Amino acid sequence: MLETSARLLRLLALLQTRPVWTGADLAERLQVSPRTVRYDIGKLRGLGYPVHAAPGVTGGYRLGAGAKLPPLLLDDEEAVAVAIGLRTAGAVEGIEETSLRALAKLEQVLPDRLRRRVRALHAATVSLPQGGPAVSAETLTTVAAACRDRHRLRFGYRTHDGAERVRDVEPYRLVHTGRRWYLIGWDVDRDDWRTFRVDRIAVRTPGGPRFALREEPPASIVPQGVDTALMRYRARVTVHAPVSAIAPHLPESVLVESVDERTCVVHAGGETPARLALHILALDADFTVDDPPELLEALRTLSARAGVTSPGSGEQHSQQGGTS
Repeated sequence: MLETSARLLRLLALLQTRPVWTGADLAERLQVSPRTVRYDIGKLRGLGYPVHAAPGVTGGYRLGAGAKLPPLLLDDEEAVAVAIGLRTAGAVEGIEETSLRALAKLEQVLPDRLRRRVRALHAATVSLPQGGPAVSAETLTTVAAACRDRHRLRFGYRTHDGAERVRDVEPYRLVHTGRRWYLIGWDVDRDDWRTFRVDRIAVRTPGGPRFALREEPPASIVPQGVDTALMRYRARVTVHAPVSAIAPHLPESVLVESVDERTCVVHAGGETPARLALHILALDADFTVDDPPELLEALRTLSARAGVTSPGSGEQHSQQGGTS
């Protein structure tokens, strides 16, 4: 029979693996009597773990949410995943120091074999700037709670041209593309689905009324197309290469449509025409610019700077060489 302290840890680990346990199942797993299980449940409650009990045939013990966060038991892979996540946390503003404090506590108690794995990964990894604006944790949690509880959101929103608008939205889902956070929601005033950059949102309180869940938005909105839709400059470029050769080199947020076995259309976006041109050139394939004219002008400027013959009035461009 396990000692009391070891048995409590084992009981806690079991309670974390499934929603509900019967007393008989716990007694069998721990090889103790149902009376001992009830005694151990009481000990866990005394330590701050909110273990709820329901009587009857379908009842049992369930680990719930409490007023404070008790210690958690993680298996090896969970501990490594949490450590990696804490080390790479950078898309949310204001949690960097908190993440490092939590990571220091976790690494202090990691077994040596896991600590070596985590440190080896950290030592071999270089974090590059993500290129997207950080979002405050408070804004993210407020928006996420509104999505979960189906409460309308009223917020000030900064548009591409810097103008401020008040939006009334039924929030559906948060999307993170690796560079930016987006909110997908039903715009009440426009009577349509819309996508909003969360870093441009200033939430107004109190929250709005509850709403009934609508049908899911079109698949093209989540996640494909969100980056392009919210950029100041948006381009439609016909690329003379199959989707299979182009799509793997682009993030999911960029929409790529197949035309035929040798051609596809890329819907790209950029904050400036020059940045948009660089994105298109990085495709490493011949392409034809369908829109906008600003992209053609930016490509001519880049060609001139590189000492390459200007493409002139034609719209077809060829990108030579490779990328590594």
